Amino acid sequence: MGRYTWGKRVAGLFLAATMAAVSGCSSSDDESDAKPTAKAKTVSVEAASTRFQDAVTKFDTDGGCLEQEPGTCWKQMTALMEPARDLRKAMNTEKSVGADFWTDAYALIETMEDGIAVGEDQGATAYGTNRPKVLGSAHDLSDWLDENPIK
Repeated sequence: MGRYTWGKRVAGLFLAATMAAVSGCSSSDDESDAKPTAKAKTVSVEAASTRFQDAVTKFDTDGGCLEQEPGTCWKQMTALMEPARDLRKAMNTEKSVGADFWTDAYALIETMEDGIAVGEDQGATAYGTNRPKVLGSAHDLSDWLDENPIK
């Protein structure tokens, strides 16, 4: 019985010491010493539009997606998606026009997102391929931006 009581006490002391050490590791001073996170810098709609349209132009001048096989166009698809996301952020901060103005542009970017959400290039001839959602919508968005400039 003595061993059991001794072991129980040692375990209790060990647990108490561990809890004290763990609770002492965190202090409210750590929170005040943390650097504030930098606010993300938003680019203008004009700059974001230019960047997106430059990406579409690069896609076209580089030859587009000539390969038919799945997986051969994913890099190009994601290269168009990144500036489209930046454009959406810029559109969200633009105050000179209302949200209704952007309805068609948002819909095209969402269609691109749906295509990217598949997670891979499904190829040119696959049933339900995601290339038209990403690549076709990117070209449609580029055309929309030409027709609806914001300066």
